[in-house]
Amino acid sequence: MTGQTITTDLDSGVMTLTLNRPDRMNAFTRVMMDEMLAALDAADADDDVRAVIVTGTGRGFCAGVDLDDDNAFTAARVDPAATDPDVWDDAGNRDMGGILALRLFNCLKPVIAAVNGPAVGIGATMQLPMDIRIASETARFGFVFARRGIVPEAASSWFLPRLVGMSQALEWCYSGRVFDADEARAGGLVRSVHAPGDLLEAANSVAREIADNTAPVSIALTRQMMWRMAGADHPMQAHRIDSRAIAARSSSGDAAEGVASFLEKRPPAFSDRVSRDMPGFYPWWQEPGWSAGGDK
Repeated sequence: MTGQTITTDLDSGVMTLTLNRPDRMNAFTRVMMDEMLAALDAADADDDVRAVIVTGTGRGFCAGVDLDDDNAFTAARVDPAATDPDVWDDAGNRDMGGILALRLFNCLKPVIAAVNGPAVGIGATMQLPMDIRIASETARFGFVFARRGIVPEAASSWFLPRLVGMSQALEWCYSGRVFDADEARAGGLVRSVHAPGDLLEAANSVAREIADNTAPVSIALTRQMMWRMAGADHPMQAHRIDSRAIAARSSSGDAAEGVASFLEKRPPAFSDRVSRDMPGFYPWWQEPGWSAGGDK
Protein backbone atom coordinates (compact mmCIF):
# COMPACT_ATOMS: atom_id res chain seq x y z
CA MET A 1 0.00 0.00 0.00
CA THR A 2 1.24 3.45 -0.91
CA GLY A 3 -0.67 6.45 0.41
CA GLN A 4 -0.04 10.16 0.42
CA THR A 5 1.87 10.00 3.71
CA ILE A 6 2.70 6.34 4.46
CA THR A 7 3.73 3.12 2.78
CA THR A 8 3.16 -0.43 3.95
CA ASP A 9 4.94 -3.63 3.00
CA LEU A 10 4.18 -7.19 4.09
CA ASP A 11 7.00 -9.73 4.21
CA SER A 12 6.61 -13.18 5.76
CA GLY A 13 4.03 -12.07 8.29
CA VAL A 14 5.62 -8.75 9.24
CA MET A 15 4.02 -5.52 8.04
CA THR A 16 6.31 -2.50 7.91
CA LEU A 17 4.39 0.78 8.10
CA THR A 18 6.66 3.66 7.06
CA LEU A 19 5.84 7.32 7.64
CA ASN A 20 6.70 8.84 4.28
CA ARG A 21 6.97 12.63 4.26
CA PRO A 22 10.77 12.92 4.32
CA ASP A 23 10.72 16.51 3.04
CA ARG A 24 8.80 17.45 6.25
CA MET A 25 10.64 15.06 8.62
CA ASN A 26 7.45 12.94 8.48
CA ALA A 27 5.46 15.63 10.29
CA PHE A 28 2.01 14.41 11.31
CA THR A 29 -1.14 15.51 9.47
CA ARG A 30 -4.79 14.50 9.53
CA VAL A 31 -4.22 12.60 6.29
CA MET A 32 -1.40 10.68 7.96
CA MET A 33 -3.67 9.86 10.89
CA ASP A 34 -6.38 8.56 8.55
CA GLU A 35 -3.89 6.49 6.57
CA MET A 36 -2.32 5.02 9.70
CA LEU A 37 -5.77 4.11 11.07
CA ALA A 38 -6.62 2.40 7.77
CA ALA A 39 -3.32 0.50 7.78
CA LEU A 40 -3.89 -0.70 11.36
CA ASP A 41 -7.43 -1.78 10.45
CA ALA A 42 -5.99 -3.73 7.51
CA ALA A 43 -3.34 -5.34 9.70
CA ASP A 44 -5.88 -6.48 12.29
CA ALA A 45 -8.16 -7.92 9.58
CA ASP A 46 -5.38 -9.81 7.77
CA ASP A 47 -4.41 -13.14 9.35
CA ASP A 48 -1.18 -13.07 7.34
CA VAL A 49 0.00 -10.09 9.42
CA ARG A 50 1.60 -11.36 12.61
CA ALA A 51 3.39 -8.17 13.71
CA VAL A 52 3.70 -4.52 12.65
CA ILE A 53 6.83 -2.36 12.55
CA VAL A 54 6.41 1.43 12.43
CA THR A 55 9.33 3.51 11.20
CA GLY A 56 10.08 6.65 9.18
CA THR A 57 11.60 7.57 5.86
CA GLY A 58 14.72 9.74 5.72
CA ARG A 59 16.35 11.48 8.67
CA GLY A 60 13.37 11.63 10.99
CA PHE A 61 10.81 9.36 12.61
CA CYS A 62 8.22 12.12 13.08
CA ALA A 63 8.86 15.80 13.80
CA GLY A 64 5.49 16.36 15.48
CA VAL A 65 2.30 17.86 14.09
CA ASP A 66 2.71 19.73 10.82
CA LEU A 67 1.83 23.29 11.80
CA ASP A 68 0.90 24.03 8.19
CA ASP A 69 -1.93 21.46 8.28
CA ASP A 70 -5.11 23.51 8.73
CA ASN A 71 -7.04 20.35 9.63
CA ALA A 72 -4.77 19.44 12.53
CA PHE A 73 -6.37 21.61 15.18
CA THR A 74 -10.10 20.91 14.95
CA ALA A 75 -10.33 20.33 18.69
CA ALA A 76 -9.00 23.83 19.32
CA ARG A 77 -12.22 25.19 17.81
CA VAL A 78 -14.39 23.51 20.44
CA ASP A 79 -15.27 25.32 23.65
CA PRO A 80 -13.01 23.65 26.25
CA ALA A 81 -15.59 24.49 28.93
CA ALA A 82 -18.14 22.16 27.28
CA THR A 83 -19.32 19.63 29.87
CA ASP A 84 -21.52 17.44 27.68
CA PRO A 85 -19.69 14.08 27.41
CA ASP A 86 -21.01 13.70 23.86
CA VAL A 87 -18.88 16.67 22.80
CA TRP A 88 -15.66 14.95 23.85
CA ASP A 89 -16.80 11.51 22.73
CA ASP A 90 -17.11 12.93 19.21
CA ALA A 91 -13.89 12.03 17.41
CA GLY A 92 -14.11 15.29 15.45
CA ASN A 93 -13.53 17.22 18.69
CA ARG A 94 -10.64 15.14 20.07
CA ASP A 95 -6.93 15.49 19.41
CA MET A 96 -5.55 13.49 16.49
CA GLY A 97 -2.83 11.89 18.57
CA GLY A 98 -5.36 10.49 21.01
CA ILE A 99 -7.45 8.98 18.24
CA LEU A 100 -4.37 7.21 16.89
CA ALA A 101 -3.21 6.19 20.39
CA LEU A 102 -6.55 4.56 21.20
CA ARG A 103 -6.52 2.71 17.87
CA LEU A 104 -3.05 1.40 18.68
CA PHE A 105 -4.26 0.44 22.16
CA ASN A 106 -7.00 -1.67 20.54
CA CYS A 107 -4.68 -3.45 18.08
CA LEU A 108 -4.76 -7.23 17.90
CA LYS A 109 -1.23 -7.48 16.50
CA PRO A 110 2.02 -6.54 18.27
CA VAL A 111 3.38 -3.15 17.18
CA ILE A 112 7.11 -2.37 17.24
CA ALA A 113 8.44 1.18 16.87
CA ALA A 114 11.76 1.40 15.00
CA VAL A 115 12.70 5.00 15.76
CA ASN A 116 15.13 6.02 13.03
CA GLY A 117 15.60 9.70 13.91
CA PRO A 118 14.06 12.66 15.77
CA ALA A 119 10.69 11.93 17.35
CA VAL A 120 9.10 14.89 19.13
CA GLY A 121 5.57 15.83 20.12
CA ILE A 122 3.17 13.37 18.51
CA GLY A 123 6.27 11.66 17.11
CA ALA A 124 7.12 10.66 20.68
CA THR A 125 3.62 10.13 22.07
CA MET A 126 2.40 7.93 19.19
CA GLN A 127 5.03 5.38 20.21
CA LEU A 128 3.70 4.93 23.74
CA PRO A 129 0.80 2.54 22.89
CA MET A 130 3.18 0.51 20.71
CA ASP A 131 4.46 -2.59 22.47
CA ILE A 132 8.21 -2.47 21.92
CA ARG A 133 10.35 0.53 21.01
CA ILE A 134 13.87 0.31 19.62
CA ALA A 135 15.93 3.28 18.50
CA SER A 136 18.73 4.29 16.19
CA GLU A 137 21.74 6.05 17.68
CA THR A 138 20.51 9.09 15.73
CA ALA A 139 17.08 9.08 17.40
CA ARG A 140 16.05 12.00 19.56
CA PHE A 141 12.94 12.23 21.73
CA GLY A 142 11.06 15.19 23.10
CA PHE A 143 7.83 15.70 25.04
CA VAL A 144 8.10 19.37 24.13
CA PHE A 145 4.53 20.48 24.86
CA ALA A 146 5.20 22.83 27.80
CA ARG A 147 7.76 24.68 25.67
CA ARG A 148 5.02 25.31 23.13
CA GLY A 149 2.50 26.49 25.72
CA ILE A 150 0.33 23.38 25.51
CA VAL A 151 0.15 20.02 27.33
CA PRO A 152 0.88 16.38 26.45
CA GLU A 153 -1.67 14.77 24.16
CA ALA A 154 -2.36 11.34 22.63
CA ALA A 155 -3.45 9.98 26.04
CA SER A 156 0.23 10.17 27.03
CA SER A 157 -0.69 11.19 30.59
CA TRP A 158 -2.01 7.61 30.88
CA PHE A 159 0.65 5.77 28.86
CA LEU A 160 3.93 7.49 29.72
CA PRO A 161 3.93 7.06 33.55
CA ARG A 162 2.99 3.41 33.12
CA LEU A 163 5.98 2.86 30.85
CA VAL A 164 8.71 4.84 32.59
CA GLY A 165 7.34 5.73 36.04
CA MET A 166 5.81 8.96 37.26
CA SER A 167 9.02 10.78 38.19
CA GLN A 168 10.70 10.19 34.83
CA ALA A 169 7.53 11.04 32.93
CA LEU A 170 7.14 14.32 34.80
CA GLU A 171 10.79 15.31 34.40
CA TRP A 172 10.68 14.82 30.63
CA CYS A 173 7.32 16.63 30.30
CA TYR A 174 8.16 19.45 32.74
CA SER A 175 11.44 20.25 31.02
CA GLY A 176 10.22 19.72 27.47
CA ARG A 177 13.82 19.13 26.47
CA VAL A 178 14.95 16.88 23.63
CA PHE A 179 17.06 13.90 24.76
CA ASP A 180 19.06 11.21 23.02
CA ALA A 181 18.49 7.50 22.52
CA ASP A 182 20.80 6.47 25.36
CA GLU A 183 18.77 8.51 27.84
CA ALA A 184 15.57 7.05 26.40
CA ARG A 185 16.95 3.56 27.01
CA ALA A 186 18.15 4.41 30.52
CA GLY A 187 14.71 5.84 31.33
CA GLY A 188 12.89 2.74 30.11
CA LEU A 189 11.32 4.30 27.01
CA VAL A 190 13.19 2.14 24.49
CA ARG A 191 14.36 -1.46 24.64
CA SER A 192 17.66 -1.07 22.79
CA VAL A 193 19.77 1.31 20.70
CA HIS A 194 21.33 0.33 17.38
CA ALA A 195 23.55 1.69 14.66
CA PRO A 196 21.36 3.31 11.97
CA GLY A 197 22.08 0.59 9.44
CA ASP A 198 21.12 -2.15 11.91
CA LEU A 199 17.83 -0.69 13.16
CA LEU A 200 15.34 -2.39 10.83
CA GLU A 201 17.19 -5.69 11.05
CA ALA A 202 16.88 -5.52 14.82
CA ALA A 203 13.17 -4.65 14.60
CA ASN A 204 12.58 -7.52 12.19
CA SER A 205 14.42 -9.89 14.52
CA VAL A 206 12.00 -9.01 17.31
CA ALA A 207 9.02 -9.34 14.97
CA ARG A 208 10.24 -12.68 13.58
CA GLU A 209 10.58 -14.13 17.09
CA ILE A 210 6.85 -13.45 17.51
CA ALA A 211 5.69 -14.39 14.02
CA ASP A 212 7.60 -17.68 13.80
CA ASN A 213 6.97 -19.13 17.26
CA THR A 214 3.69 -18.00 18.78
CA ALA A 215 -0.05 -18.53 18.39
CA PRO A 216 -1.80 -15.50 16.83
CA VAL A 217 -4.92 -15.73 19.01
CA SER A 218 -2.80 -16.08 22.14
CA ILE A 219 -0.85 -12.98 21.16
CA ALA A 220 -4.01 -10.96 20.46
CA LEU A 221 -5.47 -11.92 23.84
CA THR A 222 -2.20 -11.35 25.70
CA ARG A 223 -1.85 -7.87 24.20
CA GLN A 224 -5.32 -6.81 25.31
CA MET A 225 -5.01 -8.47 28.71
CA MET A 226 -1.76 -6.67 29.49
CA TRP A 227 -2.79 -3.22 28.31
CA ARG A 228 -6.28 -3.27 29.81
CA MET A 229 -5.15 -4.60 33.15
CA ALA A 230 -2.85 -1.57 33.43
CA GLY A 231 -6.00 0.32 34.39
CA ALA A 232 -7.51 -2.30 36.71
CA ASP A 233 -8.22 -1.44 40.34
CA HIS A 234 -7.38 -4.88 41.76
CA PRO A 235 -5.52 -8.02 40.59
CA MET A 236 -8.77 -9.96 40.97
CA GLN A 237 -9.90 -8.35 37.71
CA ALA A 238 -6.85 -9.80 35.98
CA HIS A 239 -7.40 -13.16 37.68
CA ARG A 240 -10.92 -13.37 36.27
CA ILE A 241 -9.79 -12.64 32.72
CA ASP A 242 -6.76 -14.94 33.04
CA SER A 243 -9.04 -17.76 34.18
CA ARG A 244 -11.47 -17.28 31.31
CA ALA A 245 -8.69 -17.06 28.75
CA ILE A 246 -6.86 -20.13 30.09
CA ALA A 247 -10.13 -22.10 30.06
CA ALA A 248 -10.86 -21.06 26.47
CA ARG A 249 -7.37 -21.58 25.08
CA SER A 250 -6.62 -24.84 26.92
CA SER A 251 -9.28 -26.63 24.90
CA SER A 252 -8.12 -25.20 21.56
CA GLY A 253 -6.23 -26.95 18.81
CA ASP A 254 -3.45 -24.43 19.29
CA ALA A 255 -2.86 -25.67 22.84
CA ALA A 256 -2.58 -29.26 21.64
CA GLU A 257 -0.21 -28.16 18.88
CA GLY A 258 1.89 -26.13 21.30
CA VAL A 259 2.45 -29.18 23.50
CA ALA A 260 3.01 -31.54 20.57
CA SER A 261 5.54 -29.28 18.85
CA PHE A 262 7.44 -28.88 22.11
CA LEU A 263 7.58 -32.63 22.78
CA GLU A 264 8.48 -33.38 19.16
CA LYS A 265 11.11 -30.60 19.10
CA ARG A 266 9.75 -28.98 15.95
CA PRO A 267 8.39 -25.54 15.01
CA PRO A 268 4.70 -25.15 15.83
CA ALA A 269 2.01 -24.90 13.16
CA PHE A 270 -0.79 -23.01 14.90
CA SER A 271 -4.07 -23.09 12.99
CA ASP A 272 -6.35 -20.73 14.96
CA ARG A 273 -6.83 -17.31 13.37
CA VAL A 274 -7.65 -13.95 14.93
CA SER A 275 -10.32 -13.30 12.31
CA ARG A 276 -12.42 -16.30 13.34
CA ASP A 277 -11.20 -17.95 16.53
CA MET A 278 -11.19 -15.33 19.28
CA PRO A 279 -13.00 -16.74 22.35
CA GLY A 280 -16.64 -15.98 22.92
CA PHE A 281 -16.00 -13.64 25.87
CA TYR A 282 -13.91 -11.28 23.71
CA PRO A 283 -14.17 -8.25 23.97
CA TRP A 284 -14.83 -8.71 27.68
CA TRP A 285 -14.44 -5.02 28.54
CA GLN A 286 -17.76 -4.30 26.81
CA GLU A 287 -19.65 -6.51 29.24
CA PRO A 288 -21.99 -4.76 31.71
CA GLY A 289 -20.22 -4.05 34.97
CA TRP A 290 -16.71 -4.11 33.57
CA SER A 291 -14.80 -1.54 35.63
CA ALA A 292 -11.21 -1.42 34.39
CA GLY A 293 -11.88 1.57 32.18
CA GLY A 294 -13.71 2.11 28.91
CA ASP A 295 -12.54 3.36 25.56
CA LYS A 296 -13.82 5.01 22.43
